[in-house]
Amino acid sequence: MRRVPAADEKPLHWVGSAKRDFLNFPAAVKDDMGNALGIAQFGGTAPTAKPWKGLGPGVLEIVESHDGNAYRAVYTVRFEKALYVLHAFQKKSPSGIRTAKRDVDLVEQRLKQAQRDYEEHYGKTTR
Repeated sequence: MRRVPAADEKPLHWVGSAKRDFLNFPAAVKDDMGNALGIAQFGGTAPTAKPWKGLGPGVLEIVESHDGNAYRAVYTVRFEKALYVLHAFQKKSPSGIRTAKRDVDLVEQRLKQAQRDYEEHYGKTTR
């Protein structure tokens, strides 16, 4: 059964394999990230969300640590009527802080996909 969103709640869309990848996270990570995405759907920003560097404003990442592992979910709030989750991944960077180039490239590619999807479903209006 599909849940009907509240009047001021933006629908949540998943791009590519983001939802499947997210659902493979540990339960505690999914709960915390799910709460953060829920806050974003109502226009807020969770304390665990921070700007994603390199793609400009309106792209954020939720950062969670669990059992010594780092998990990320990247989403965009650039669109007026919807929220898009672009990528969900376990960070496995050999260089420490830096996110792997393949993850950075995938976020950029999926942001373009989200733009096309948004325009197709909602028109060309963005924030």
